[in-house]
Amino acid sequence: MIENKELILDATKIAWHKERIEKWAKGERIAPITIDMSLTRACNFGCSFCYARLQENDRFDITREVVDNFLDDCVEVGVKAISLVSDGESTLSPHFEHMVVRGSKLGLSMATATHGYNLKKDALERILPHLTYLRVNISAGEAKRYSEVMGVKEAWFEQVCQNIKDMVEIKKKNNLDVTIGMQMVLMPQDADQVIPLAKLGKELRPDYLVIKHTSDSEDGALGVDYSKYAEIEPILKEAESYSDDEYKVVVKWSKISSDGKRDYQRCYGPPFQIQMSGSGLVAPCGMLFNEKYKKFHIGNIVHTRFKDMLQSDRYWEVMNYLASPNFNAQKMCGSLCLQHKVNEFLDSYEKGDIKLREPKGEKPQHINFI
Repeated sequence: MIENKELILDATKIAWHKERIEKWAKGERIAPITIDMSLTRACNFGCSFCYARLQENDRFDITREVVDNFLDDCVEVGVKAISLVSDGESTLSPHFEHMVVRGSKLGLSMATATHGYNLKKDALERILPHLTYLRVNISAGEAKRYSEVMGVKEAWFEQVCQNIKDMVEIKKKNNLDVTIGMQMVLMPQDADQVIPLAKLGKELRPDYLVIKHTSDSEDGALGVDYSKYAEIEPILKEAESYSDDEYKVVVKWSKISSDGKRDYQRCYGPPFQIQMSGSGLVAPCGMLFNEKYKKFHIGNIVHTRFKDMLQSDRYWEVMNYLASPNFNAQKMCGSLCLQHKVNEFLDSYEKGDIKLREPKGEKPQHINFI
């Protein structure tokens, strides 16, 4: 079991992929290191902070054949990790377990984030040996408030808590390397749930609870008031005090303290960490899934093999545009996207502020999830 390696939750691990950065810097067409995707757009929750409601696009069914072709392509082109997160609840797909197990057997690092309700004990026994991490989005620590924030019945809270207990039990029983995490997507108005959730995590005993900001669109469709995060810093610091040797409460301070702003303009991250919708759509990032951003859409794995897409002129026209002076991430993007930390690193590298060298010390956990 992994015990001592560092777990990086508020930074990027891209520096450990020096060879791929060097190829990209030379203008070579590289495969992404990490692909963040979903197997469906469907979800049986109605979370108040959900960005997926802003990501609607034409829906297509990701079949078992599409899954198998996609996994084969990922191995062939050199993708290292697949995280089933993105814009839908992948555990609702009939191909979820198959993808996790087959991807793992093919040598890909596999992971998932989920609301955790659908994953009962028998399914957990089958998938946990094949996952690098499993993260449960549980953004409240009390049943009534959980119901309000997550948009479900209060009784579902107890089921999710039981499922987390089962995850922890299975991991310990089988001495698995999988990391079990809980995550709070924090809207400032829900700060009353920070401490109850930190206490709940201490009872359930996952490896960590991470508390992160809420991403919003460029026009503020979710209504996130980033100035309010500063007012709840004392609560967040108190939550961190519940950490112990085996359970960590981690606040994503770098984003929570940023006021929702970027210090870079060009977007370099997508060639290294691309996102895919549960509709099969391939786009640079989830913030560009919506049909109104069609000019950034590359293709769909339901219709086109991913390995062919990767070598297409269309794929690289989109990537090169995002990295050009014609694109300004400060004005043309939503706030604090998935690739934010990767973008910060690559922007500093391109400006000559940092040198590319092999990081010192032991590699952190989850090295392929950058």
